Amino acid sequence: MKTHLCFSFFAAVLLVGCGDKSNSSASGTNTTTTSVASAPADYLRAATKGEVDAQKTVDTASLDKAISMFNVDKGRYPKDLNELVQEKYIPKIPPTPYGTKLSYDPNTGKIAVVKE
Repeated sequence: MKTHLCFSFFAAVLLVGCGDKSNSSASGTNTTTTSVASAPADYLRAATKGEVDAQKTVDTASLDKAISMFNVDKGRYPKDLNELVQEKYIPKIPPTPYGTKLSYDPNTGKIAVVKE
């Protein structure tokens, strides 16, 4: 009896697993396939990218504010970013994400994060 029951169970699993596997997606739609195994890596990659993007935004915003405050106090833009540290407008020049650097134009007071 157990053998017959086990055989029936495996036969049912085999039949269900051998169903039609054709991809019947609607035409004109974008479909992406991601496996469950790659989901943690995809999540970490997206989280890291978001952190790097946020760091770029925060760093340039704080530097823009310090440059503006320097300009209001001194009537000119700082010669370089080190002058902001020397005059105590910022505690230190913030680090940039790997492969990028800060680009500062002392004539306009504009700062940007650019690729090296």
